[in-house]
Amino acid sequence: MRIVRRPGAFVCGIDAAMDVIGGKWKVLILWALNERTCRFGELRRAVTGVTEKVLSSHLKELEDDGIVHREVYAEVPPRVEYSLTPLGLSLNAALEPLGLWGREHIYRGAEEAGVGVGVGVDAGVGVGVGAGAGADCGAEPQVVAGLGHG
Repeated sequence: MRIVRRPGAFVCGIDAAMDVIGGKWKVLILWALNERTCRFGELRRAVTGVTEKVLSSHLKELEDDGIVHREVYAEVPPRVEYSLTPLGLSLNAALEPLGLWGREHIYRGAEEAGVGVGVGVDAGVGVGVGAGAGADCGAEPQVVAGLGHG
């Protein structure tokens, strides 16, 4: 595993972390991989809306940063699987409180706006946090008030 250090000085730890996970899709990729090891097509289906080009680019960046491990199997046809490294698992653990804050904020925002808060199952990957890291990825009830990720 090689870790690429990005050029430039960071103002603080949050700045450095955001440099690694910044963008719309990287956190969703991390949560999907927290559930299990995935092939490219499985990830593409799990992270609804991401293009193949962007997914490929983000996986390469996360691999370069030591967050994601890419395993290539010598088979015909070739099989490639992606999983989290120990550093990636620790990053997901660090994101758990942020996911919890996001879930509480969405519920509170819907209640304050007077929107009827219904519960449904989100077909995509959730960003909130359940009992364990990634427990909210698609199987946990989500607020249905036009507040899904996307």
